Amino acid sequence: MKAWAIYFGAPIPYAEGLRIQEAIWNLRCQDLIPDAVLFLEHRPVVTLGNRGRTGHLLATPEKLREAGIDFVHASRGGDVTYHGPGQLVMYPILKLGAHETDAHGYLHNLEETAILTAADFGVPAFRRAGMNGAWTEQGKIAAIGFRLKRWVTLHGMSFNVQVDLSGFQTIVPCGLVGQPVSSLRAILGEKAPDLPSARQSMSRHFSEVFERPLDIFERDGDLPLPLTQLMSKPL
Repeated sequence: MKAWAIYFGAPIPYAEGLRIQEAIWNLRCQDLIPDAVLFLEHRPVVTLGNRGRTGHLLATPEKLREAGIDFVHASRGGDVTYHGPGQLVMYPILKLGAHETDAHGYLHNLEETAILTAADFGVPAFRRAGMNGAWTEQGKIAAIGFRLKRWVTLHGMSFNVQVDLSGFQTIVPCGLVGQPVSSLRAILGEKAPDLPSARQSMSRHFSEVFERPLDIFERDGDLPLPLTQLMSKPL
């Protein structure tokens, strides 16, 4: 069965992304829609996962807000991370089949998607033992934090394309002291792809790795009927 991919335009608040995810999750649990995956950017936000420690915040929530960065306690796994414009965020809402009901296997597939995406632009990325995500010689390029509810996935992965890396200076990214964060822009300079190019690459590799052909829709275009109302709801 094909999955729906929804491409978003301008960066959205974290709370809006979460509302949309949870609404789609509810529809997917009832088998009212196929699997779906959101590709978007967030406005600047620091999120603390359910295993995160406030000691990994290098600025108070008040200081973050003064700098124009929201602070949110997230229901995903993992520690603390930063999202901002120029970072590609992928939220799969998948009902995992019998051969997929393995959190480690799901993590591996997300990492593989990031590694293959980086390779499309000439950047070698790899796994590191005991540290999830995708890494380069210059630092971590993709962070992963997800949740499984009734074997339907929520949250997902962020991949640094053109994001301003100074946002990561407000935290200890993923709780990993002394571990740098990088991006395609930091590694490739002017040769770095724009976000739509990275999104196209990631969509293709997601489809291959997760064995789900994608029907692609623009958030502000003609959406499948079950998504039209939930996308237009105010926060």
